[in-house]
Amino acid sequence: MEYLPVEVIGNILSRLAAARDVVIASATCKKWREACCNHLHSLSFNSNDWPVYHDLTTSRLEILITQTIFQTRGLQYLSIIMDDVDQFSAAPVIAWLMYTRETLRMLLYNVRTSPNVNILEKCGRQKLEVLVLAHNSITGVEPSYQKFPCLKSLSLSHVSISALDLSLLLSACPKVEILALVNPDIAMSDAQATMELSSPTLKSVFVEAISLDKFILEADSLESLHLKDSTLELFELVSKGCLNHLKIDDVSVIHLDIGENTEHLEVVDVSNFTIMWSKFYQMISKSAQLRKLRLWGVVFDDEDEIVDLETIAFCFPHLSHLSLSYDLRDGLLHYSLHGSSCLEHVVVLELGWTVISDLFGHWVAGLLERCPNLKKLVIHGNVSEAKSREECQLLGNFTSYIVRLMRRHMNVNVQFEYE
Repeated sequence: MEYLPVEVIGNILSRLAAARDVVIASATCKKWREACCNHLHSLSFNSNDWPVYHDLTTSRLEILITQTIFQTRGLQYLSIIMDDVDQFSAAPVIAWLMYTRETLRMLLYNVRTSPNVNILEKCGRQKLEVLVLAHNSITGVEPSYQKFPCLKSLSLSHVSISALDLSLLLSACPKVEILALVNPDIAMSDAQATMELSSPTLKSVFVEAISLDKFILEADSLESLHLKDSTLELFELVSKGCLNHLKIDDVSVIHLDIGENTEHLEVVDVSNFTIMWSKFYQMISKSAQLRKLRLWGVVFDDEDEIVDLETIAFCFPHLSHLSLSYDLRDGLLHYSLHGSSCLEHVVVLELGWTVISDLFGHWVAGLLERCPNLKKLVIHGNVSEAKSREECQLLGNFTSYIVRLMRRHMNVNVQFEYE
């Protein structure tokens, strides 16, 4: 070990990341101590890493973090995530940021501070590439002063910020590619009923637990969009057709518009969502390159609407993964399976029920006939703890039916996943 260059030892210690482990390892010898001081790149303070963190007072914890950070030079990655700390004092937090900001590439900070620290002001105009901020507030963004020329990833969780400041913050990040907003407290002015965000470089956007009347996102280069657990009256995406991954999970939205340029969509994943199938299908109908389509736990706005397999086979010829779960109605099952076109490229088929019935078995059989090259079938179901005799009988009949059915499809691997 004594022949290892001190720079290599610094890289080894950086892989540990956790501050406690780094400090213990640095006590090995003088050379390792030197590596920790001069060649350590990563340092993480996480309340889950060490139980003793929970027993320390806030002031003692601030001193411990200060001493550890100030013994290093050239930190590139700093993570401070203390779930049990009520709030840090502003002075030590400012000292940490001022000491590390010239070399810092990644900053993860999840602790409240009192009074609030303007992290943008302390870290702006530097080399920061990733900023993950939680439980803080952002006010008075000045794009000309608080510019982030190298920032590629921005994540705001439980952050208080106005719609205007969020828009200005994006404009201050000319290279940002990833944006995540999780349960933000977004203040809207009386004159601004719509939140408009614009970035020509954004490639991935994740939005969770957001509630707005109108949300317009202009992102010409956007490739991935994920909306989750949100309530929106209107969501509109303005882009130049680079989107290839669309995921919507438990979202309430009256008007959804992802634009007409959907030719490059490869994955559409919709779950726990009320949709008007005709309008939604019209949005994605030009996606001839679609590889995965998932409609899970969806509710149709019109009770007479169905997912037409004939249309899916015609419009999505390259589809390889199909997942469907919604309420089956007796009179519409035939229309769902009508036609003769096959899903030639589908190799994975996932089907689920919310309430078991005899219709589900016939639906599975109909879909199997339409997927001649299927390799894997996954059946999802909900089984209540308290089952009536009728429910037990239905489940037994379905199991027997599937056993008989799969004897005709011996090349298909079958899995059952029950909740």
